Amino acid sequence: MESEAEQARHRDKMIKRKAVQDAEVASKTVAEKALLMVNTGPGKGKSTAAFGLALRALGQGWKIGVVQFIKGARATGERRVFENFGDRVVWRTMGEGFTWETQDRARDVAAARAAWEAALAMMAAPEIRLLVLDELNVALRYDYLPLDEVLADLQARRDDLHVVVTGRNAKAELIAAADLVTEMGAVKHHFSAGVKAQAGIEF
Repeated sequence: MESEAEQARHRDKMIKRKAVQDAEVASKTVAEKALLMVNTGPGKGKSTAAFGLALRALGQGWKIGVVQFIKGARATGERRVFENFGDRVVWRTMGEGFTWETQDRARDVAAARAAWEAALAMMAAPEIRLLVLDELNVALRYDYLPLDEVLADLQARRDDLHVVVTGRNAKAELIAAADLVTEMGAVKHHFSAGVKAQAGIEF
C-alpha cells in the first residue's frame, strides 16, 4: 500500500497534469469541423478502426455510408452487423477482390470508377454524416482513379460530412489534405507465423 507521502505526490502530479490538459483544451477555438481522416500503414487494423468510428457515429444517431473499393463480395462480420442498423447504414461493396486476384486492370479500373460514383452519390446525400471509403488508398496506389479528381471531390464535399479513407500506401497528396492521419505500424502479425485469416478476426 502506498504511503501518505506517495499518495500526496501522485495527487500533486495529477493536479499539475490536469491544469496542463485544461489549458490545452481551452486553447482550441474551432467548435466543429467536418474531418478528412486517413488510416494507412503496413499494420493490421485500418478498416477495423474505421468501422469502430462508424459504430461511434451510429451511437450518436448519425446515418453513415460505406463504400468498399477493391474488397469483393465475401460475407464479412462487419457487414453483417451493420446490416442490423437498417436504413441508417448505406453499404456498397463494389470491388472484385484484390488486383492479384482479378489480374484484369480494365475490370479493376471499371470497378473503382463505379465505386467512386457510389461515393459521390453518398457525399451528395445530406442525411449521411460519416462516409467510410474502405481501401480507397489501394485504388489510388494502382492509379485506378485520378488522384487529382478524387482530392478535388473530397475537398469540395459538404461542410458537415466526415470522411475516413483506409488502405496501405496513402498518397502524399492525400496525407497533406487530411485533417487526421493514423499510420498503423507492423510490429508483429500472426500471418507471418503461418496463421490463416480467421472469421471474427480478419473478416
